[in-house]
Amino acid sequence: MRFDVDTKASPDQALRAFTDFSERRTQIWNRTLDRKSYELRERGDSWAVARESSPGSPFWVVVRYDWSEPAVIRWTVLESSYGGGGEGFVRIAPGDNGGSRLHVEWTSTGARSQRTMLFLLHRGPMGRLISRMYASALDRFAQDDAG
Repeated sequence: MRFDVDTKASPDQALRAFTDFSERRTQIWNRTLDRKSYELRERGDSWAVARESSPGSPFWVVVRYDWSEPAVIRWTVLESSYGGGGEGFVRIAPGDNGGSRLHVEWTSTGARSQRTMLFLLHRGPMGRLISRMYASALDRFAQDDAG
């Protein structure tokens, strides 16, 4: 899956929103992250491991995030309920009017089951939907951060 996101959040705000693994994470990403199943497992200066799922989804993943490269957040699926893995990244660049432009890519691999669901997720309209959810969360984060 590949998509771009334009947001009012500055590059610094976008980076902070993606790498906030405090108790605020489920508030920042409330439309894409289920607070009932979220669990931070480990955290370092430029990385974190968390168990995550989307609200209403029966699927979960344990993901290792890494933001040691400037303006890039990478992730690798370590475990999943669907038996597969995957990886991806978000690249943050300055956008128009002080905002940001994000380029997002991710792949899913090796799923024992749910191949059709994963195919549709990565090839269907899901990219547009997730792009809108990311933009909404980041715009709200920027507004809250400014106030």
